[in-house]
Amino acid sequence: GRVLLPPYIEPVRYDLKFTPDFENFTFAGRAVVELATSAELGNDRKEIVMHAKELCFSTASYKIKGGDGGGEAREAEEIRTKRKATTVTFVFGEAIPADATLILTVEYIGFLNNQMAGFYRSGYTDTHGETKVMASTQFESLDARRAFPCWDEPARKSVFGVTLTVPRHMDAFSNMPEKSSRTLPCGSKREISYLDTPVMSTYLVAFCVGEFDHVQAQTEHGVLVRVYTPPGKGESGTFALDCATRSLDAYDDFFGMPYPLPKLDMVAIPEFAMGAMENWGLVTYREVDLLIDPTKASSNQKQRVCTVVTHELAHQWFGNLVTMTWWDDLWLNEGFASWAENWAADVIYPEWSMWDQFTTGHLSAAMRLDALKSSHPIQVPIRHAEEVEEVFDAISYCKGGSVVKMARAVLGMKAFRTGLGNYMKKHAYGNTETYDLWRAWEESSGMPVQEMMASWTSTMGFPLVTVTGEKWEGDKVTLTLEQEWFLSDGSPLSEEDREKKWCIPLLTCTAEGTQKDMIF
Repeated sequence: GRVLLPPYIEPVRYDLKFTPDFENFTFAGRAVVELATSAELGNDRKEIVMHAKELCFSTASYKIKGGDGGGEAREAEEIRTKRKATTVTFVFGEAIPADATLILTVEYIGFLNNQMAGFYRSGYTDTHGETKVMASTQFESLDARRAFPCWDEPARKSVFGVTLTVPRHMDAFSNMPEKSSRTLPCGSKREISYLDTPVMSTYLVAFCVGEFDHVQAQTEHGVLVRVYTPPGKGESGTFALDCATRSLDAYDDFFGMPYPLPKLDMVAIPEFAMGAMENWGLVTYREVDLLIDPTKASSNQKQRVCTVVTHELAHQWFGNLVTMTWWDDLWLNEGFASWAENWAADVIYPEWSMWDQFTTGHLSAAMRLDALKSSHPIQVPIRHAEEVEEVFDAISYCKGGSVVKMARAVLGMKAFRTGLGNYMKKHAYGNTETYDLWRAWEESSGMPVQEMMASWTSTMGFPLVTVTGEKWEGDKVTLTLEQEWFLSDGSPLSEEDREKKWCIPLLTCTAEGTQKDMIF
């Protein structure tokens, strides 16, 4: 079983306030969380358990929203933190009411760490040679809990309202556009509030504070896109900006659903652990994966920036709008985005021949790793969420992308797109598991997609297919094929190993062209 927080208290809305201190590398935090308790809570529970990591709590209290006694705050009598479980437990003097709506308020202090996780700081040198500091977030997979107490699980979606109090000379932005901005009485700081987000997972919340230049453009469908860069580097964001505006429109048309947010910001972060992170409406990037001079950059550099941008923007639908229920379906996010990055790049720059490169890039990387006995299936059971870090590899990304590419070849583009569009509409702002996508494609194509794909996602490795017989009769030929598990080191296969079988779609091509109907 999965290790999850108790299901009888569900977050509905977070109002988060952060005040970073760039002198002491800390931040003051205030979280006001609207909670819905269920009847399963019972009549004797006095605890609220949330995820939290490296946070120092000062107070916690709740009020009952509406009804009798709604205005009376109940203070936590005890606050317990568990470092290994990364949880905090607020213990109250009386039972928490079941079937009620609560407003929980928590005050705490956190750290602007230098570990590139949670709400963290980055150092850089500006155009005048001075050392500067900025702050940004990286919450996937499990680090929203470093910034605010929460239910840090992808299925516990909520609405988020964010407020930042920052030095007056600094820019600050979050997932959504600004709602209000006011200078505080001290004169040196300003408080910026942002519009409410759609319902989304905690790992997609994001905000940045620092000094930036930016370039901007509007998509043909009316979305404002900005690329934020360190001061003096604004022009180096123009290539990524062009890729973003064009691919956003392409995805709008492909999914049959418009990009659901009013803006898209892309930010170059000086110190960044990943290539990029698909936070909804505020995508963060390692500098080299966003900023280039298109007049001097090599073709390889341009393709890298373009595919990183198109990968992250695919997630705005596949991952953000529709999210996996739990981390064992991470491959669905990353595998699809790995396919989509090539599709969108091919639409924008057909002269790059991205699908030819896919074979030598993604497919080869997947087969290299998957031909080893130490490989793992695409779908890996994950009990503790921390285990997800072990499957951010070429199997999730490259084999996952290759399996999606195979599905597209089998289904044909029309059924593939129709199924995806239906899947997006049905599950928008919700959570899914792998079989939900298979079902959508089965309905759009009439093919046994789940039966075919299960062997590719739940079994590690891939088969070697050998033609063992060839029989010609007039203008017909009958081929006999055999399959067995392929291992690159030539290890002998046991009887059990020889029993492994994959459902292999057969595509043929003759002088008359490519066949249209699949054979199972």
